[in-house]
Amino acid sequence: MEITINLKTGDKVPMYEQIYEYIRDEIRNGRIASGERLPSTRSLCRHLDVSRSTVELAYEQLLSEGYIESVPYKGYYAAQIEGLYQLTAPQGEAQTGSGDEREKYLYDFTPSGVDLNSFPYNAWRKLSREALADDRSEMFRLGCPQGEYGLRNAISSYLHQARGVNCTPEQVIVGAGNDYLMMLLCTILGSGHKVALENPTYRQAYRLFANMSYEVCTVDMDAKGMRTDRLRESGADIAFVMPSHHYPLGTVMPIRRRMELLGWADEEEGRYIVEDDYDSEFRYKGKPIPALQGYDGSGRVIYIGTFSKSIAPAIRMSYLVLPMPVLERYRERCGFISSTVSKVDQLILQKFIEGGYYERHLNKTRALYRSRHDTLLASLKELKIPVRISGENAGVHLLLHFHDGRSEEELIRLAADCGVKVYGLSEYCVNGESAGSAEGGVNTADDDAVILLGYANMNEEKIREAVRLLGRAWSITADQKQNKPLKTE
Repeated sequence: MEITINLKTGDKVPMYEQIYEYIRDEIRNGRIASGERLPSTRSLCRHLDVSRSTVELAYEQLLSEGYIESVPYKGYYAAQIEGLYQLTAPQGEAQTGSGDEREKYLYDFTPSGVDLNSFPYNAWRKLSREALADDRSEMFRLGCPQGEYGLRNAISSYLHQARGVNCTPEQVIVGAGNDYLMMLLCTILGSGHKVALENPTYRQAYRLFANMSYEVCTVDMDAKGMRTDRLRESGADIAFVMPSHHYPLGTVMPIRRRMELLGWADEEEGRYIVEDDYDSEFRYKGKPIPALQGYDGSGRVIYIGTFSKSIAPAIRMSYLVLPMPVLERYRERCGFISSTVSKVDQLILQKFIEGGYYERHLNKTRALYRSRHDTLLASLKELKIPVRISGENAGVHLLLHFHDGRSEEELIRLAADCGVKVYGLSEYCVNGESAGSAEGGVNTADDDAVILLGYANMNEEKIREAVRLLGRAWSITADQKQNKPLKTE
């Protein structure tokens, strides 16, 4: 047989590699059948007008990878590869990396964004040098499984002052992120529990509890948070709640509902409330809402918090505050598990809190987010779109409730067509469930669509431009559908 290859002289790909790739692909695609004899190196080099060593290099590569076989005194033959795993990409599949396949957006209203430009790099660098300058060999030995006492003491002091949490350093466990700590908590509490989460819910927590072989369910909310009557009906013995600022609805649980929830936990032995205090640092109206844990007099509330949102996601430091009975169980079942956070990083964070850097950073970040929050609200009010806004008094995102007949999918697609990425509330509903109806500000069951807009990772100028694009995308379509001017509610 003869093989004709369009070799590109002067190409960055060497000639032998071009020959190798051509023959390899011909064998893969079946155009050179298994068992078919290939030209000798001598005849192929003459046919292609290249040196014999070039052809020999190509054949050696094919031989080493198993595409061809050498039969003594006979020559080279295509190897048997039919029926093996499909080597080539399916027709039409992009050959570029996943990064090239992602949609490009001019602006991204991600509700989980963080402004990393405000991170106190100089202070963190200074404290890092100080921590590493400490000439103490114990810094590099295995530390306390719960985390270093100095950091736990700093965390407990901060929580008491800022969040109204009643705890000692002994009750605090430091871990590398909420995911790890929730898995550790499942090990502490043991099997056989049923966990109830709010609907809509924090999907990551739902997945984690389910993967730890817990029975999980969602409980409808109203304007005051998780409904305790539905919680009782669920048969759950653990309630996972976000009372100070629910994610994603932004609901704040009032004192009466908090007492009802604590009453539910007290009704039977072995019931617990897991309080996730996510986003509680950022509030733009009224005083900070104290943590539910501060009202607990029976040791029923397990408190979890993180520095990922208030400092940076890469910090990977979160903390559990365990009631004394659960702490004893931790020591019995998990006291042997080593800490997942470096002692050096713990010391840096301890110095960051004790030196007042954390408080100053929070104050700066609150002012920054408040400005972006106000800019987003003002820009939205200028649009001629009939939407209702909720969840705007805390956190770093708000919700737009639409009642004009358009679906969440349509609104997301229209925004994407203009280069803006927005997010739908349905992402936070489990197994296709819809959010339960509410009496007041968070009624989502009667909405045609609910869109989330996060503003932490965009400055004021970008927010105004992104909202202008959303106004163009959503207003035009609404005008065409309704054939009449739209009014802002």
